Amino acid sequence: MRLKDVDDAAVRRAARILMPIAQQRGVAFVMNDRPDLAAELDCDGVHVGEEDMPYAEARRLLGPDRIVGVTCGDSKDRAVAAAEAGADYVAFGAFFPSGTKAGAKYRARPELLADWSETTVVPCCAIGGITQENCPPLVAAGADFLAVIGAIWSYPAGPREAVADFNAVFARCGRAYAAIGDSPVGSTPGRENRPKRG
Repeated sequence: MRLKDVDDAAVRRAARILMPIAQQRGVAFVMNDRPDLAAELDCDGVHVGEEDMPYAEARRLLGPDRIVGVTCGDSKDRAVAAAEAGADYVAFGAFFPSGTKAGAKYRARPELLADWSETTVVPCCAIGGITQENCPPLVAAGADFLAVIGAIWSYPAGPREAVADFNAVFARCGRAYAAIGDSPVGSTPGRENRPKRG
């Protein structure tokens, strides 16, 4: 759940409404930016960016059994450090200009996804300006998840069709996940569905 520029009470209220809806559909509820609130509200996980709480502190707050994902911009080195520290997934981007990521510091390329997916077992997420039209190269390169906002909520045919069209891209690329309910694209699977690290 990504809510910017609102107070903690609004975040708590939204999470208490949305978390049960996601979890009833087999979708992990991941809080963006706020490990403290993710722990307090018993979310399934948290995603931290470069300017958020460090990974180690987020992991300490959430414990070993919840998801902690880390934004790595366009840096494989940052991703390797996050994965070695225990991150459950890493996120690369922005790949395209985005209304919600205006002025993104990094511009990642699909080759980074390909290199990552060929050399590691830690899942990766593509972020930034992603649409149904521009995502096929990212999925084909190895993106396990897509972080999308506008392409869902502003889709002319509505959010359900938007998700269906993203899922169709994963299917065409031979990378479809087994459907659980109406799981949206970009949802992070629970820890039990991910590869184990040695």
